[in-house]
Amino acid sequence: MEALENRASDSHGGDRLYQALARQLMAELAAGKYPVGTRLPAERELAVIHNVSRPTVREAIIALEVQGLVEVRIGSGAHVMRLPEQDVSPGFAMSAIELAEARLLFEGEAAALAAIQIADEELAVLAGLVESIARENHDPSGSDKADRAFHLAIAGATRNAAVLDCVTRLWDLRAQSPESALLHAKAHAANVRPVVDEHAAVLAALRDRDPNAARAAMRAHIAAALDGLLFATEEQAIEDARRAVRAKRERTVRAIS
Repeated sequence: MEALENRASDSHGGDRLYQALARQLMAELAAGKYPVGTRLPAERELAVIHNVSRPTVREAIIALEVQGLVEVRIGSGAHVMRLPEQDVSPGFAMSAIELAEARLLFEGEAAALAAIQIADEELAVLAGLVESIARENHDPSGSDKADRAFHLAIAGATRNAAVLDCVTRLWDLRAQSPESALLHAKAHAANVRPVVDEHAAVLAALRDRDPNAARAAMRAHIAAALDGLLFATEEQAIEDARRAVRAKRERTVRAIS
């Protein structure tokens, strides 16, 4: 849960820390510190300069990228594409970390409540969805339909329409928020996929009708998923993943030639 724990000290006034950092970087762009076409300092440098965590820097850069101010290029970092307009206050959508924090609260408790209410037929549906998640992991299109259906099925098993509505809304926001959608797209490019074993652990706790175990398994899954998202958006991780794909493709070509 390292990524989420880093957020404990990341609130600052009315802004989250990544938003405050994004505003500061925008002010530096407007002041001419980083002209169009130049590269921002590396992620680790910005973390040291501004005394923040690297995930915070990554969120701030993604916020700038969503607004078209920078472009992140694999192997060469974030390049300035345009300068912010004068006297225009930047807007921020919900980030993936904000959504993950909300999901920890709602989906953890939803799993605990579902453990008490869930029927055998619903457990069978969840088991099928775990298998579907495994199949989707090999789908180049990167569909997450089974993953979403798994989480909504658990929310539905609470027998509480308000819980189901809240969890559904959070999953909708995951795709609708530009900052969250961009982070997930970057993670997909780095070959990050839902972890089947984590979903299986949630299912096992539900089968045992154990609310505490179900809550813990769901929270561990969501926290691990976010850690994976943030790690996968590090430049080196993305490049390593692409290098592995190229190597696999070359081995396949050699094997059939």
